Amino acid sequence: MASGRGRQTVRDMVLSMTVIVLFAAVIYVFIPHDDSQDPLQRVDYSVELQSARRAAPYPLAAPQGLPEAWKATSVTYRGDGRLGAAWHLGFLDPDRQYVAVEQSDGEAEKFVASVSRGAERTDRTRRINGEVWVRYEGEKYDALVREEDDHTTVVLGTASEDRLATMAAALETS
Repeated sequence: MASGRGRQTVRDMVLSMTVIVLFAAVIYVFIPHDDSQDPLQRVDYSVELQSARRAAPYPLAAPQGLPEAWKATSVTYRGDGRLGAAWHLGFLDPDRQYVAVEQSDGEAEKFVASVSRGAERTDRTRRINGEVWVRYEGEKYDALVREEDDHTTVVLGTASEDRLATMAAALETS
């Protein structure tokens, strides 16, 4: 009698799983879904930028005049982070490559190493809007870095150096 009971339990479990799978399939087929929609939503960072600019001990940079094809995807400001007061603004460029603006008033070397995921300084520089930016290259991200007296600005990402330079050229502070 015990052996019949074991087969019933397995059979009941298989039947239950079949019902669950069929129910899930019906939901998938009849509930509308659009796989063409971009899962990354555009972020309006204007409010965070205004608030952070009031709180930051240095002038925060944000791009002005980028084409609509550049899509802001993330924004944060931490006034008391382990790397100083840190500003982050993330984008997807027109080729869907990642580009970010990172700023901090913390120790430049540690900050750049952290946000660029270990990119290393090269001997190459690039003049953008009259400012000299140092090129960093890394396994994950490449970066353009500008150190000032009281803060460091890093434009980094998986995008080409020209796209990084486009972002750097669009940066304005106030």
